Amino acid sequence: MVNNIEIQNVSKRYKDFELKNISFNVPQGCIVGLIGENGAGKTTTIKSILNITKSEGTIKILEKDNKENEKAIKEEVGVVLDDSFLSDYLTAKQVSFIMKEFYKNWNENKYINLLKQFNLPTDKLIKDFSSGMKMKLKIATAISHNPKILILDEPTSGLDPVVRNEILDIFRKYIEEDETRSILLSSHITTDLEHISDYIVFIEKGKLIFSLPTNELLENYGIIKCSKDDFATFAKKDYITYQKGKYQYEVLTNNKNNIKNKYNITTIDKPSIEDIMLFYIKGEK
Repeated sequence: MVNNIEIQNVSKRYKDFELKNISFNVPQGCIVGLIGENGAGKTTTIKSILNITKSEGTIKILEKDNKENEKAIKEEVGVVLDDSFLSDYLTAKQVSFIMKEFYKNWNENKYINLLKQFNLPTDKLIKDFSSGMKMKLKIATAISHNPKILILDEPTSGLDPVVRNEILDIFRKYIEEDETRSILLSSHITTDLEHISDYIVFIEKGKLIFSLPTNELLENYGIIKCSKDDFATFAKKDYITYQKGKYQYEVLTNNKNNIKNKYNITTIDKPSIEDIMLFYIKGEK
């Protein structure tokens, strides 16, 4: 499998935070979801990939070192970050004139067609756009130079479910049009990632917890609800974390079939990605 992004042992130290030896890949034709609570290191990871933040370790984008080939790489990467680089006092049409100067492969026809597809006015000031309209504009701008990779930081945050679904459809079509493309998508809305991602990368307190195929994650993980006495029979190697309730224990495992067979348990709940993340963050070990 060819990787469009390869991250190996990436670290960054701040006064009160440290990103520690993060390693994962973003394969061609795949959408990779990046999850973790606020301050976990997601944005630092993304800014390290883009060489906005200078970090230790090795990052390759399209098999090129991201520091040595920054200019060439940026022609092949579309980016949507929290901070908009677009002035509120531009129109969508004026944005195209500016982007032509930045990207050799800027495709004005594609951009105008995307504006029509997204029902975005060309002559209205960006300051008068809704949150959903502004995000669609950012995405149209990010993909109109035909990049091989999209890197997106919270692109659906604060949007209503209808607009979120429209944006997720845009990402699906972007990959379907060319299977050599990839998307790295950071989001707090884990239900979106369940529907769209091929892999999930989970970072907590600057450490990589796991990087797994989404279907494998949802198939293998389970939540066992049991009594204190039943929980006492579990070997520590057979579960990840647990939470104590008033009358029962809830236990997270990453091998539910093993638990079923070994302890003769018949009912194990299927967790969501959010459930799994919260167990890692809040559960006891």
